[in-house]
This record gives sequence, structure tokens and C-alpha cells, in this order.
Amino acid sequence: MQTLDFQLKGEYIELCNLLKATGVAESGGRGKTLVAEGKVMVDGQLESRKTAKIRAGQVVECLGVQITVAGS
Repeated sequence: MQTLDFQLKGEYIELCNLLKATGVAESGGRGKTLVAEGKVMVDGQLESRKTAKIRAGQVVECLGVQITVAGS
């Protein structure tokens, strides 16, 4: 599994935007589709909210990529 670190610039980032910002999804719309298709997990749990607020310390998994979110 590929691992990425993402540096959070604010309090949170919406899940679909995180997928886009890390290159896992080509666009925010594709990120929303991945969530809707049940291909995204947050902290080991399936996530169905496209705009879930992802905060520092959380781990997102999608399409064989693990994204660790770090605070500023």
C-alpha cells in the first residue's frame, strides 16, 4: 500500500477535496464518486459522507493509498 502524508493548512479539509489534493482522485467530483461507491475508509471505517471533515491525526484509505493527515 502506498502511503502519503498530507499537511493540513486549516482546521479541516473535506474528504472529496483531500482525495483531489493528494492526487488519489483527478477531481473533486471523482472524489465524491469514490466515496459514493464505498471505496473510501476513514480511521478504518467505511465513510459515506462526501464532505466529511477530515482533521489532523486521521488516516484515509482509498484505492490502495493510505493518507495520514498532519496538523500545522
